[in-house]
Amino acid sequence: MIAASETMKKKRKIKDSVLNIITYLSSALSVFVLLAIFVFIFSKGSGTLGLKMLTGNYWSSNYMLSVEEAYNKPGNFERPSDLDENVFFSSKWGIGFVDAKDTNKDDIILVEYIDKNSPFLKMIDESVKTKDKRQVEVGYQVENLPYTDANGVGGIGGAIMSQSAKDLADTLDTQAVSIGKVYFKTPGGGVRGSIITTLYLIAVSLVIALPLGIAAAIYLHEYAKVNKLTSIIRSGIEMLTGVPSIIFGLMGVTVLFPVTQLFGAKTTNVLLGGLTMAIILLPTIIRSTEEALIVVPQSLRDASLSVGANQSQTIFKVVLPCAVPGILTGVLLSIGRVIGESAALIYTMGTYVNDAPTLTTQGTSLAVQIYNIMSSEQPNFELACAISIIILVFVLILNITVKYLSKRFSKAWY
Repeated sequence: MIAASETMKKKRKIKDSVLNIITYLSSALSVFVLLAIFVFIFSKGSGTLGLKMLTGNYWSSNYMLSVEEAYNKPGNFERPSDLDENVFFSSKWGIGFVDAKDTNKDDIILVEYIDKNSPFLKMIDESVKTKDKRQVEVGYQVENLPYTDANGVGGIGGAIMSQSAKDLADTLDTQAVSIGKVYFKTPGGGVRGSIITTLYLIAVSLVIALPLGIAAAIYLHEYAKVNKLTSIIRSGIEMLTGVPSIIFGLMGVTVLFPVTQLFGAKTTNVLLGGLTMAIILLPTIIRSTEEALIVVPQSLRDASLSVGANQSQTIFKVVLPCAVPGILTGVLLSIGRVIGESAALIYTMGTYVNDAPTLTTQGTSLAVQIYNIMSSEQPNFELACAISIIILVFVLILNITVKYLSKRFSKAWY
């Protein structure tokens, strides 16, 4: 008997050791994959990420500008001592250019420096009838820069695309005696419109889904009797959780689009995306709220009822405040779902990147913009990874905020 017992112990130890090794290996592999994803995203996207990207438009604006006649002549400008060596400076026109690449990886020339007395700060906007005055700004892309030489012959023009920043600066210094109508383009690739659209989506979906979800959870756990009807309702909620989001998108286009037409929408729009996301979020909010209500001790309910409070007073003044940390967790999961959703929103909002979105116009969330970028003929991994970093940082901030609020509510009630 003793020998058999020792043998069983050894077998159990071996089995436990093997299971522990498998657990450690699985955990290590998961951590490695997670770190690999973070390293890839940050290594690819950190160089693109910046304030201009966060606040800039995705689409470029085009300007046709000409120098005011009184200032359209070369001067004598001194190159600043602190100007980077990669900036090629025209000493006759007081402007510096730099070679760069656009979002499609094509070679472009950007304005990097402008002297305060440069003729390029004395320009007229030829693209508007009112001929407004406009200054060239650092960061503008040079598309077309025609000039006239001493013999009255023009040059450069559309051939600017084949020029380098050095060639352009040298040509202006050696040949140009006046500047023609210059074609500038503002830098694109910004995500301001997608950030605004994402915030619209979060606001609309939560305003609708939170009250309905919390109310449904309160009914199911606090009021509803245990019978076949409540069992069917719970089964339906669990089924909705597993429905692919693309099906919700099709439902939104066919069923909810007429609702948005009442608000003036004529095509797929942000409001339609928010309504669809509200339906997608309902099962998550209901389940998380119900779990939070289950965790609240029954003794608190009994104590409230024993001092004369009715059931509704007990629920809304005792039970619900105690369940706030769990409800906040559900809110966090819901917001994360909104930020990361793409399939349903492609159908309900479209894939057009709108720099000035409204509730009744098309727009793209951050996730849909990533899809839009990567599904083009020339995928831009750097911009897609930069947007991914924004999403990760946003989710991290939400996590920290929810944990902080949960601790505050926990301290207040326990």
